[in-house]
Amino acid sequence: MSLYIGNLSYEVTQEDLSAVFAEYGSVKRVQLPTDRETGRMRGFGFVEMDTDAEEAAAIEALDGAEWMGRTLKVNKAKPREDRDSSGGNRRNNFSRRY
Repeated sequence: MSLYIGNLSYEVTQEDLSAVFAEYGSVKRVQLPTDRETGRMRGFGFVEMDTDAEEAAAIEALDGAEWMGRTLKVNKAKPREDRDSSGGNRRNNFSRRY
């Protein structure tokens, strides 16, 4: 499982985020999604830690904490929902009349 970190500064790096979370345990991976068009960071990221206990300690300490001029939002990441390839515009096959 991973942690969602919201309200990040656009200046943050993977190294910055890893260093902060390493205070609460072993960081396995850090992801900072970027905008496809601008290449700019999107203001949120994900951190994977070794154990649930380490993740819980990081959430307890960092959720609501101020860092780099921002108030962090830290919680368990929710699984990504699959997007329909048709753009989410599903049709009800029973609505046709013959």
